[in-house]
Amino acid sequence: MGAVAAAGLSGWAGMARAGGDWPARPVNLVVPFPAGGGTDAFARPFSSQFAKATGKTLVVDNRGGAGGTLGAAIAAKAPADGYNFFMGGTHHVIAPSVYPRLEYDLERDFIPLALLASVPQVVVVNPKKVPHTTLQALLTDVRAHPGKFNYASAGPGSSHHLAGELFKLQTHTDITHIPYKGAGPALQDLIAGNVDMLFDGLGSSAQHIKSGRIRALMVAGAQRNPAFPDVPCASECGLPDFTVTTWYGLWAPRGTPAAVQQQMIDEVQKIGAADDIKAAWAKNGADYGRLSQQQFAAMIHSEIQRWAQVVKAAGVKIDS
Repeated sequence: MGAVAAAGLSGWAGMARAGGDWPARPVNLVVPFPAGGGTDAFARPFSSQFAKATGKTLVVDNRGGAGGTLGAAIAAKAPADGYNFFMGGTHHVIAPSVYPRLEYDLERDFIPLALLASVPQVVVVNPKKVPHTTLQALLTDVRAHPGKFNYASAGPGSSHHLAGELFKLQTHTDITHIPYKGAGPALQDLIAGNVDMLFDGLGSSAQHIKSGRIRALMVAGAQRNPAFPDVPCASECGLPDFTVTTWYGLWAPRGTPAAVQQQMIDEVQKIGAADDIKAAWAKNGADYGRLSQQQFAAMIHSEIQRWAQVVKAAGVKIDS
């Protein structure tokens, strides 16, 4: 029995390595944040288009907690059978510098496949709590009242948190950090008026900016975003070095068959050309990733080093 079972497993593994008829069943995509956050704004349309293209469901598996590292740890331990993938991003290149202990290593335990979306961060406020309509007016108030204002984040060590710390360093201000278990809850509390500010990826804030629930004061980087042409960029606001991009990428657990990796990369390229995806990304002020697998891997390595420098300068530490 053991020999027969082993032979069967060997034959199945050979089919997986060759790609076979992948996907022959639903595919699981771990999204390491609660539903409703910035990652979902891209994961859900991507999942829908994947189903249209392949005829198989891409199940969005939200696993929030610990600034995105809990879901990453779960994904790292998932079977490398070609049916488990991970959608992470900026948070995960920051995590190695702020968490003293992680149950995974982003570069050792995962294979980077593709950059899916890139969107600038935006400084948003609750208009009922923060009446200012310009960043300059807000900064005047913040400097006159150190510690009075607060900002929400998706959790300690998240890109929201580090963007806030970078903002404080560059503006020489004192703003209190309020961490949440995901961008979704942080954004909802901002809308509800329970916090003052949020440094958020434009993708998750876009619809709420348009509805007037929250107000955008500045978009990161050296140019305005086409989806929000009236929102000034950081360079115009006197912060030429405030360049923070929230990006989302696709990984597979280390050991995933090379043929399946390539098939998924091919699907990513096809999905990016779909009209529905183009419209969804444009609506959120995002660019669809066009990097090769090798370029994406190099970007991850560079981002880990870049954020390590910010973490050191800001003195960010997380005891967990």
